[in-house]
Amino acid sequence: MINHEEHIIDTVQKVMPAVVSIMVGKTYQELLRERPQELMVPHGDHIDPPPPEEALPHTPGGKIRVGGGSGFLVSPDGMIVTNKHVVHDHTAEYIITTAAEDIYTAKVLARDPMDDVAILKIEAQNLPVIPLGDSNHIQLGQCVLTVGTALGEFQNTVSSGIISGLSRFINAITDMEGHSQRLRGLIQTDAAINPGNSGGPMVNLNGEAVGINAAVVFGAQNIGFAIPINRARRDLKELEKFGRIRKPFLGIRYVLLNPLLQKKFGLPVSHGALILREGVPGRPAIVQGSAAHKAGIHEADIIIELNHKPIDDKTAIEDVLENLPLGKKVEAKILRKGAEKMIAIMVEEQLPQNAETAEEPLPWFGKRE
Repeated sequence: MINHEEHIIDTVQKVMPAVVSIMVGKTYQELLRERPQELMVPHGDHIDPPPPEEALPHTPGGKIRVGGGSGFLVSPDGMIVTNKHVVHDHTAEYIITTAAEDIYTAKVLARDPMDDVAILKIEAQNLPVIPLGDSNHIQLGQCVLTVGTALGEFQNTVSSGIISGLSRFINAITDMEGHSQRLRGLIQTDAAINPGNSGGPMVNLNGEAVGINAAVVFGAQNIGFAIPINRARRDLKELEKFGRIRKPFLGIRYVLLNPLLQKKFGLPVSHGALILREGVPGRPAIVQGSAAHKAGIHEADIIIELNHKPIDDKTAIEDVLENLPLGKKVEAKILRKGAEKMIAIMVEEQLPQNAETAEEPLPWFGKRE
């Protein structure tokens, strides 16, 4: 019978070959056009101009390295699971480096607009894989390992810890523009998760992936979060069956209300979802042609209930949508100019052109204490 230390070593040896590093690349011209502020360097009382292209770090493909993360192989023919926020840029190049130091260019097959999951593909065969476990059966205190490329530099970094909490939710910044995403139902762990670990696997001692490393709380110690692996399992099945990840979609942006925001906006209620546009051109409160638009929902409406479930700081719009089948007609109780009103909404599939406009609390609505 092997001891605990030997068990961990055996698990690491089992999963490590299937963990990959993801490098994000853009051309110098794209960076100058899209993100010039990232190339500016503060220097005393002035800002230096962008450095020459040859002075910047490059990917193996010759592009400028602008980010990275981790992922893991789930099929012998090159399917990789990672976080959506690692591969959110639709025009970037994604370079995969395996544990064997083989290098591939990856294609992004699908991005899950609600659960921060993405599926990539590289052209290869007979690759090692990590089997998917069942995140519905993990328990508090259970031992887990997290694997990934810590800080984007240290590939094959392993941390150990326990499951510290279940069904957590946080609001995480998910792109360079500061947009946030409400991540819910997360697994909390005290195993170290560092920038660059995002997208790597959280595995049990049987070598099965039970989560996807997703986020860390800055300023805190030993608090990291992972996305339950069953969400990736569902996305893989959707991709196999339909060629895409199908998600219910209303087409709204909103602020989850609380007593502070009630007072700030002078509203009659302290709960619900206030429909509000983001202060960025091209990001309206209600997406044209969406289910919410067809149902007659207006900006400044407050959705108090959806499918007879109250909307508050613990239950957001996407929490209700997650469990609704496509094509189902549901009722929404809204507050419009102080009067309650019932509206029927058809739950529709999120279309590809709306892939980055899923229901989400606006980035400035505040942290949950």
